[in-house]
Amino acid sequence: MGYINGKDVLPASLLQEIQKYVQSELIYIPREDDSVRAGWGDLNGTRRSLEQRNREIYDRYAKGTSIDELANHYHLSRDSIYKIVYKTKKVLQLT
Repeated sequence: MGYINGKDVLPASLLQEIQKYVQSELIYIPREDDSVRAGWGDLNGTRRSLEQRNREIYDRYAKGTSIDELANHYHLSRDSIYKIVYKTKKVLQLT
């Protein structure tokens, strides 16, 4: 994504209309069909990997592993483990 001067690519009337809202600022204009864009981590498998890890954390917690043990094993804070357990439990209740 590169910098393009609006004066070089936009009709004068459109440029004047945009200047009513934004002047001398960078503005991102999304693709026409931005709905086909992949979500974070979808293409490289990171999202799936984290979902599997979080499910594993929840399952181990449900079987009695303590928050401290999980935090040490996964190198995460206690707060992160609490959040993962809470969110995963919520997701599983919805399915």
